Amino acid sequence: MTDKERMLKGLVYNPGDPQILAEQFDCLELLYDYNHTRPHDTEKRQNLLKKMFAEIGEGCYFEPPLHSNFGCKHVHAGKNVYGNFGVTFVDDTDIYIGDYVMLAPHVVIATAAHPILPVLREKAMQYNRAVKIGSNVWIGANAVVLPGVTIGRNSVIGAGSVVTKDIPENVVAAGNPCRVLREIGERDKECFFKNEKYDFAVDENGNICYKDENNEVTE
Repeated sequence: MTDKERMLKGLVYNPGDPQILAEQFDCLELLYDYNHTRPHDTEKRQNLLKKMFAEIGEGCYFEPPLHSNFGCKHVHAGKNVYGNFGVTFVDDTDIYIGDYVMLAPHVVIATAAHPILPVLREKAMQYNRAVKIGSNVWIGANAVVLPGVTIGRNSVIGAGSVVTKDIPENVVAAGNPCRVLREIGERDKECFFKNEKYDFAVDENGNICYKDENNEVTE
């Protein structure tokens, strides 16, 4: 069995195998081109994203510099995904990202890990586990998502968190290790920051209805 076959099967393998490196370097060439585009090169960036990603939906945007082990070859992104400056995908295997996901600056999503056994780490041996991010997830700045983790839809991960285990849907979670702090609930329909309230209401279809000076909804 080749190291490439071992890699695809999720076994421990040598990532320095020439076949793997040749493919990896080809992917990194596209990433290099993306990171050296100019701000007005929007069409060029969109064309490169379609070549780079395993799958990518409409309306996705990633601020350069974007970092990725395989140039996003193993990243499956839904629609309207936004990645702020310095997002890193350690995408030695698949990363699945749903729709309307927001990744803050310097978020790291990692699929690769190394054996604890020192003699194997001396040989730079590696194994990979897929990561899954549900739709409408927001991951705060400098958060790290570790191999094999699933984050449920609509959840928020606080800045600086280290996500070592699965996070359920519809919760706010933070910390190192990341843990659930609370569920997203009725209060979140009224307040957006601490006790500061929205100046609009949101109906069941997600429509925004602004309020007047008497705090009454206007048309």
